[in-house]
Amino acid sequence: MIPDLTLSNKLPYSLMVLILVQVLCGFFFVSDIIADYRAVNETGTSQFYLSIEALATLSICAAIIFEVKYILELLRRKAHLERSVSVASAAMHDVILAHFKSWDLTPSESDVANFLVKGFGISEIADMRGNAEGTIKSHLNSIYRKSGTRNRGEVLSLILDSLMDGTDT
Repeated sequence: MIPDLTLSNKLPYSLMVLILVQVLCGFFFVSDIIADYRAVNETGTSQFYLSIEALATLSICAAIIFEVKYILELLRRKAHLERSVSVASAAMHDVILAHFKSWDLTPSESDVANFLVKGFGISEIADMRGNAEGTIKSHLNSIYRKSGTRNRGEVLSLILDSLMDGTDT
């Protein structure tokens, strides 16, 4: 399977590469401190210089740990939000279908009503369904009559009101 490399998925990979580079730098600096510590007595290198270098290396290591924890938390949060959106989407779909059922829409009317809720215009619905615009207008009039509404806005308002009230119909 080919990985999905959309922008939202590229970011974690880019951050992982950046963290890997930081880890490699951290290893280099730690090995340099160890080498400098061994050489302190031989060359008389300043303890101050070694302390500053050690502090900088510890800071890099702490930053790496923080970044990894932060990215993992962001990825967990993203997964949670994606699950929540999926659940909400399914619930909204169920509410819409319950309305269509309570209005006793025919399968064709339900199909047109779905397109209506999604925001498509009459000509777009006609093209997608392979119908004449007059047929779509006829279906829309039937939907409005059965739902007790007069136009697209009222149909959407009726559905949204039930979503906000927590009722199906």
